Amino acid sequence: MPAGIQELLSILNLEKLEHNLFRGRSPQVQWQRVFGGQTIAQALVAAQRTVEPDRHVHSLHGYFMRPGDITVPIIYEVDRIRDGGSFTTRRVVAIQHGHAIFSLEASFQVEEQGLEYQMPMPLDVPPPEELKSQRELLAEATHVPEQIRLFWAKERPLELRPVYAEHYSSRDKLPPLQKVWIRLTGPVPNDRALRCAVLAYLSDMTLLDTATFAHGRGIFDPDIQAASIDHAMWFHREHALDGWLLYTQDSPSTSGSRGFTRGALYAQDGTLVASVAQEGLIRLRTKPTK
Repeated sequence: MPAGIQELLSILNLEKLEHNLFRGRSPQVQWQRVFGGQTIAQALVAAQRTVEPDRHVHSLHGYFMRPGDITVPIIYEVDRIRDGGSFTTRRVVAIQHGHAIFSLEASFQVEEQGLEYQMPMPLDVPPPEELKSQRELLAEATHVPEQIRLFWAKERPLELRPVYAEHYSSRDKLPPLQKVWIRLTGPVPNDRALRCAVLAYLSDMTLLDTATFAHGRGIFDPDIQAASIDHAMWFHREHALDGWLLYTQDSPSTSGSRGFTRGALYAQDGTLVASVAQEGLIRLRTKPTK
């Protein structure tokens, strides 16, 4: 199994400390803070550990409050808010250095049959085999800081192939739209709860970037301060995560130093797997960092 996937599965295997209390760690990488998708996924795992196995997550809503410190563990405290006849609700608080850094509420439901409908996957999308990887695009880009380029060049659990490459080579104002093919670099065990956690992890990839396109900027520009503020996700249909997913994204609005983005994750056969919404900080620095 590739090392990137092994590391991802390892950090999602939380240590149980006590009733409703779990501990997670971060991969030791040269990065300023904990990746938001990791915190979302680990908080979801903590909630799942307190829910009956016949109930599966259908939605989650989280708020980022402080940047996570990659050098110390994260403690996840679960509040068992409600166990109903068909729905279960959990609240999770992630704690470091005595302070909450992230909170999550998740709802779980027993499997039910009912009305079925979904928006179709866009048809005018080239297959991933015809596209360059994000790693290749970053290697060619001239305006990406070297530390960012080196970070993304390392082995990762995901492979990304953007459909639109203009923002990697241009600072023109572009439509706030993005489509990215994503796949894991190795298999995920046949465990529905774990697959949902992995899906939550990857849902934070590239999403906030879309809010910068209309301004001719990029998420890593030195005069941009960017960070996720909140994250919401709805799990529509189970998926084995054994192939490419198309992540379609748009950004309807930026205002108040915040960018709002939406996303949909489709399997290659057109199945709508999940929907995502996020608002993030997009603040112009008065003194750009170098």
